[in-house]
Amino acid sequence: MADLVAQGAEIGDRWRRSLAEGRTIVIGRAAGSFAADWDDQISRQHVEVCFQNGTLVVRKLADARNPVFFRGRKSDEFQIVPGEHFVIGGTTFTLFDQPVNFTIQSPVPVQQQTFSPQYLQQIQYRNAQARIDVLGRLPDLISGATSEEELFVRLTNLLMAGIPTADAVAIVRLQGADTNASPIEVLHWDGRKLGQDQFSPSERLIREALERSESVLNLWNRTDGESRFTARDNVDWAFCTPVAGAACRGWAIYVAGRAGQGLGSSPVTDPTDFRDDLKFTEVAAATLKSLQQLRLLQKRDAGLSQFFSPLVLAAVGGEDPDVVLVPRETEVSVLFCDLRGFTRETEKSADDLLGLLDRVSKALGVTTHRILEQGGVVGDFQGDAVMGFWGWPIDQPDAIERAARAALAIRAEMQSASDREGDPLAGFRLGIGIATGKAVAGKIGTADQVKVTVFGPVANLASRLEGMTGKLRAPILLDETTARYVRANIAREQARCRTLAVIQPFGMQQAVEVAELLPPATDDATLSDDDVAQYEEAFAAFQAGRWDEAFERLHRVPAEDRAKDFMTVLIAQHNRTAPRDWDGIIRMDSK
Repeated sequence: MADLVAQGAEIGDRWRRSLAEGRTIVIGRAAGSFAADWDDQISRQHVEVCFQNGTLVVRKLADARNPVFFRGRKSDEFQIVPGEHFVIGGTTFTLFDQPVNFTIQSPVPVQQQTFSPQYLQQIQYRNAQARIDVLGRLPDLISGATSEEELFVRLTNLLMAGIPTADAVAIVRLQGADTNASPIEVLHWDGRKLGQDQFSPSERLIREALERSESVLNLWNRTDGESRFTARDNVDWAFCTPVAGAACRGWAIYVAGRAGQGLGSSPVTDPTDFRDDLKFTEVAAATLKSLQQLRLLQKRDAGLSQFFSPLVLAAVGGEDPDVVLVPRETEVSVLFCDLRGFTRETEKSADDLLGLLDRVSKALGVTTHRILEQGGVVGDFQGDAVMGFWGWPIDQPDAIERAARAALAIRAEMQSASDREGDPLAGFRLGIGIATGKAVAGKIGTADQVKVTVFGPVANLASRLEGMTGKLRAPILLDETTARYVRANIAREQARCRTLAVIQPFGMQQAVEVAELLPPATDDATLSDDDVAQYEEAFAAFQAGRWDEAFERLHRVPAEDRAKDFMTVLIAQHNRTAPRDWDGIIRMDSK
């Protein structure tokens, strides 16, 4: 992989960027990370370049105003090899293929001194204004660093502008925790006189600085015309400053230079001459630490946002994720949602499974969006089903209301989509089960794999209720605890509830009073409030064993109400007469 270096008229007008093999990029004043925005002679998009097989193909774009010079002549298309350059306006673009090799056995320095972060923070700059002028670029560095790679480029440029004596600056890191044995990786580096020599930073100096957690300065002065340098020819000093913080563990900034570059032509003998440069580098290291910590937090929040709503994230903001996610027993409302019609759609889409996957993702996306919208946690995915819950990691006294609102919103959105011809969600229906009770919630799993979920009977019950929606022909089913709360705390103008049956699910010992969650009458074209009241009277007669009366009342409910069919069919199968041992419980013989 080669690098392209752009250098404008000013020392700070530069960048060094890696070129991926075979990738075409555009260079101009407005060309993203390859922008040379300091030069008004360069068009917004001036040339496109592609590095392949050791050469860089350069082609001037049609809209570019000014010429491109190669070997002193105007040229619209040409190829360059490492060490060659081309010029646009006042900016030179040079191609380099310059590997980095660490010096393992570097010469013993004539002088070595360490500088603690506390000491460097206390000292005053001798030429404060010059440093302040460079540090004034920090806001641009922070706002313009849209990627980690861009951050390294900008920070390296800042260091070279702030340390005029530096010949080379590198950001390095250990690839493991062992400061003595872990390999060292160069994340990014730049130098003033590229291409002349190989960049060979001192491995011993880097490891020592990381081991001490302090800046370490080494001086290698020339004596009797003999070179004893560590970084490359004409480099006779170097220092390494660790970057503190968990987000930058094992990171450091390495700076190397030579005498006679702003310090005078005589050999450097006083380590205190470097205090300003070390203090400046310490500021850069602190900036890098802060930005990387911010990126780590953003990455953490992005990961957590897949599970947690903004409401929950705000409530737990600033806390250690490992503490937030620790499993604990709590009261939760669990919602299971499963796609209906998936098998049928799979058969119809056998020749377009990727298209089907996209449709399924959109359907499940409806569920996850509504769960998060109501402040819930997206828990487990099981094939074409998704689980969400409320009441963890923060207590939510209105957890049931939030779950009910999410369920009704999911039902409304899916129903609306099914009515639109050609909609990706058409053909799918949803079954939803909601149960409330004690459960263990948190990050649950093994040492190899974990997930955020809930564990306990309430989760199993919510799953069973979802499974019953098909047999009871009701889109949303609730357990007794949830239904009781809905009736007592949610106005009928927002949600309604009716008991469908008392059922002992297959494989369970306890019977469950199963209720259906309904939208308000204003949003339900099938059932009015009077229809619901008529059904509830039929259910009361059914439970009391007056099946003939129940059958008659059920026929007063609109035929479009599919949920009444379950009770109607059961009564008809028994000739409208309750069994002698009828106890009000319907026992299921299968899931």
